[in-house]
Amino acid sequence: MPALNVTPESLLMTGRDVLRLEAAAVAALEERLDADFVGACELLLNCSGRIVVSGMGKSGIIAKKIAATLASTGSPALFLHPAEGSHGDLGMLTRQDCLLALSNSGETAELLAILPVVKRLAVPLLAMTGNPQSTLARTAAVHLNCSVAREACPLNLAPTASTTASLAMGDALAMAILQARGFSADDFALSHPGGSLGKRLLLRVQDVMHRGDAIPRVGLETQLQDAILEISSKGLGMTAVVDAEDRVVGIFTDGDLRRAFAQRQNLWEQPMAALAHAQPATIAAEALAAEALALMEHQRIGALLVTDGGARLVGALNMHDLLRAGIV
Repeated sequence: MPALNVTPESLLMTGRDVLRLEAAAVAALEERLDADFVGACELLLNCSGRIVVSGMGKSGIIAKKIAATLASTGSPALFLHPAEGSHGDLGMLTRQDCLLALSNSGETAELLAILPVVKRLAVPLLAMTGNPQSTLARTAAVHLNCSVAREACPLNLAPTASTTASLAMGDALAMAILQARGFSADDFALSHPGGSLGKRLLLRVQDVMHRGDAIPRVGLETQLQDAILEISSKGLGMTAVVDAEDRVVGIFTDGDLRRAFAQRQNLWEQPMAALAHAQPATIAAEALAAEALALMEHQRIGALLVTDGGARLVGALNMHDLLRAGIV
């Protein structure tokens, strides 16, 4: 169908109206949070099995997202298609589970059809609907009112504001029980091992640092010309300066070399004790690689020395190592 009477102004006006209506629908939920929301959180927290989330149509799409959010934040969850449930998939529901059912009308036939089995199994039912007087709402142990004044659709037909409200309520539930469980960033990393997020949460300095003979290191009495050879051969743009027991006492970088030549003459026979930058930034091998990145950015440096609890040199890394690991 060809567009009629469309102007840039009309398109912008419609888009802004949609965002305004959906924002208002979400904001209205805040004032409705009461004892029922607390009861819903307690129901989910007390679930010894899985949180089974179900919905039909657009509500089903929102239900899938809510299940995914719960599963990734410490609450084992899965999506159950209500129509498929009537044809065998209800076998995935156990007496230890609880059911979170989404329906704007609260009268979705496919959801109502599985309620007798839910009741027979004594599975606790939490409902999110836009109609507190609906069959689904009245059947549920706990009901959350997600009604909206109107849909953001200009025809007031397409699920828009109502699905946004349900999605926001699902997020509110997931985040409330996440906090109640004491779910941590380390816990989050266990279910997100892939991609850049997983790398930032799981990768340690010891996974990316240079070790052994690959670490640039010189002694306090090493002369400048030999230090330059060490920097060049190891390719990290710097060298650690260590004492006789391999404790880090300084660092000498490409930048230090340029500054030294700008300020001094006859440098070739100068020892590192006179040229190195004392008290360099260091990090532990067990620290997150993301912490190393943050330290480099804060200190405005391109490399770090890795030390153990006794300040002994155990590794080294630079920004290129973090780039290759996908941290940057």
